[in-house]
Amino acid sequence: MRNAAVSERPPVGVFVGLATLDVIHRITKPPGTNEKITSTAQFVAAGGPAANAAVTFAALGGRAILVTALGDDPIAGLIRAELTAHGVTVVDAAAGTVRSVPVSAVAVVESTGDRSVISADAVNSEAAPPEDLAGLIAGADVVLVDGHHPLMARAAAAHATSYRKTLVVDAGRWKPVMADLIPHATDMVCSADFRTPGAADPAATAEALIGAGVGTVVITHGGDPVEWWAGGDSGSVAVPPVDVVDTLGAGDVFHGAYAYHAVGPDVGVAEGICRSARVAALRCSVIGPRAWLSKLAGEQTRK
Repeated sequence: MRNAAVSERPPVGVFVGLATLDVIHRITKPPGTNEKITSTAQFVAAGGPAANAAVTFAALGGRAILVTALGDDPIAGLIRAELTAHGVTVVDAAAGTVRSVPVSAVAVVESTGDRSVISADAVNSEAAPPEDLAGLIAGADVVLVDGHHPLMARAAAAHATSYRKTLVVDAGRWKPVMADLIPHATDMVCSADFRTPGAADPAATAEALIGAGVGTVVITHGGDPVEWWAGGDSGSVAVPPVDVVDTLGAGDVFHGAYAYHAVGPDVGVAEGICRSARVAALRCSVIGPRAWLSKLAGEQTRK
């Protein structure tokens, strides 16, 4: 929660992790073996957990800084331009080098909104943190790491602890670097599929994380209620019902909104989750990776 002085300016969020180029096709049904099908719509946009979270944070009114590794490949230029257009400042730890930039092939089924993603990601990346990472985090209100680019994630987590910043860990799935991030995390926002080693279910995962010293644990369950544990208390928050047409990036959107509200003035855990769930539900109700942002802006204006 931000103090009164900080709440007079937009919150600053530093997002450390993956940025990709997403090539997205809407389809009526998944193709069979050796089958070619025609999509009903296509989109190209920047993607990745940290990148999408940063876009959401900026759309809500925050100042979003994405720390990632792109390099000077032409595809990197497309990613950088699209993120900049949506208010995200991109800090490229691989600037001046030519490297392979992850490209994601995404299919979204029209009838359900379910998505399938194929991507090289950056779980095993050896990109080093930028020299100014500590300064960026010193000036932030909240830091989010997604576990990609592990060297940068570890450094960001350590700096967040040193500067006593809120550190949100996006825990979509277990990655080896998570063992190094959990001791620094103030907030773990997990999918229902995330498991700590040896945990049989989400409840056991939450127990393990709280036992490891994480202050707040949040577990999302798609359209089902979001569970949370914090300060010896726990509860659940219902997800707003919507006509789901596109789930791509919905979890990332929830994480970006959560980071924004985690440092909001007088916003408790349950209320922050409620607000974040509304934003994620809005994203699921609109076709395409960015069209939902205009509806979010309309809602922000009406408030």
